[in-house]
Amino acid sequence: MSTPVKAPSFVNRLFAKTSIDALRDEKRPQHLRRALGSRDLIAIGLGTMIGGGIFTTIGPGVHLAGPAIILAFVLAGLTSFFAALCYAELGAMVPIAGSAYTYAYATLGQVVAWIIGFALLFEYGISAAPVAQQFSSALQGMLQFFGITLPHWAQTSNFIFDPNHWWNVTRWDILHSQFDIIGATFVLLLSLLLTLGIRETATTNNVFVVLKIAALVVFVIFGFSLFKFSNLVPFAPHGWGSLRPFGGGGSVLPPGIIPAAGLVFFSYIGFDTATTTAEECRNPARDIPVGVIGALLIGTVIYCVVAVMLVGIVPWQQVDQTAALAKAIAPLHNPFVNWTITMGVLAGTTSVALASLLGQTRIFYVMARDNMLPPFVARIHPRFKTPALMTMITGAGVALLTLVVPLTDLLSLVNIGTLAAFIVVCAGVIWLRVKRPDIPRPFRSPFVPWFPLTGIAMALALIAFGLNVRTVYWFLGAMAVGLVIYFCYGFRKSKPEQPRSHELPESLES
Repeated sequence: MSTPVKAPSFVNRLFAKTSIDALRDEKRPQHLRRALGSRDLIAIGLGTMIGGGIFTTIGPGVHLAGPAIILAFVLAGLTSFFAALCYAELGAMVPIAGSAYTYAYATLGQVVAWIIGFALLFEYGISAAPVAQQFSSALQGMLQFFGITLPHWAQTSNFIFDPNHWWNVTRWDILHSQFDIIGATFVLLLSLLLTLGIRETATTNNVFVVLKIAALVVFVIFGFSLFKFSNLVPFAPHGWGSLRPFGGGGSVLPPGIIPAAGLVFFSYIGFDTATTTAEECRNPARDIPVGVIGALLIGTVIYCVVAVMLVGIVPWQQVDQTAALAKAIAPLHNPFVNWTITMGVLAGTTSVALASLLGQTRIFYVMARDNMLPPFVARIHPRFKTPALMTMITGAGVALLTLVVPLTDLLSLVNIGTLAAFIVVCAGVIWLRVKRPDIPRPFRSPFVPWFPLTGIAMALALIAFGLNVRTVYWFLGAMAVGLVIYFCYGFRKSKPEQPRSHELPESLES
């Protein structure tokens, strides 16, 4: 008489891990098209990094740090660098879509993977909405040059309601609210492009990356004639900041280099997008490390050069907070420069939103494949070989946010979600080096565990000293909602005791 198999305990299920050997199995079924090379991955990383962040956070960042905004970019870049090395090691070792979610599932357990997968919603999905609003603002500015002005209600997003009673529809003022029509339409069009195929998306993204980098190069070249070294003094008027955790409990952080780093960190979000396309790479063991680290290094150099030029052109107290680069170069009265920067903003925001939506849909796809989300999320279009249905659903949700919600305050939420993912990835590298030293590693992060521990410490420092307490409360509240969803569906439906087969039900193939 056979002994019945004992069901895993509640705690064991929470921290059950997927099989790394199964993830590395080259014979597993392949549903996505392998069409990307290392240059495509660098472009995808730069597509998410350069654009929404540098054009919008550099102005407010200068007002927090003064000319020392350069150090703020370096500090945020170093935090990203230590995480990038860990992303590169895990991405080359576990070449599966899903980024930090997949790595957490393979190293730290299912519940941690779910939390990180939900946190990545801030990095990818939500971050696309304010970027779309920036695109809308830049496009409307260009249209006004030709005498075209949208109605007041269609210019921006400002849904009027009582925040203390938001659930009460009688307190909504729809007649006096504003809706960002261009931004919402923009998101839907990008989502449609994403459904057509990864090769088409990558080609479009590459073009936009070239355009926006060219705009920044033009800004630097023409800015030399306005540069004054005297504008760099005093270099750090506010020092490093008060270094009180979460700004001492206030909703507004005091000025300083570290709070500025917490703000401009948004500019670095997305270099890890390359890891979400691991199953669409021709040679992931080589392409992912080159794509992740290459995008981060190129982006950091560009940011620092642009920051030096900006604070050298304009005294830091006079830097415009909404259109820093365009207003700084305006004294030249050069139409070519003005139009180039405007086109750079349009191209930059387009590529950022495109890459963000791409990353979000791929993470949802992998979570559904693990039965953490309903199976329709993983349905692959038979012709385009993309998760077309989930792409359009995600696009519709982001378009709704773009249409009605001003998301400036949510930039900090995007940052904290990304920093949380960084911490998990760094911890995962340390855990695997100890528990599974035998696994072949095409790329090895140097100085383990010291580099990953440094990445964890720097990420925690940016959270503690670069974000306010309100952001932490909102993030913890969102995580609580995510855990409710997990226990209602993912915990019951997933089969952590079984290796992931990567087989999709036949009904999902059509």
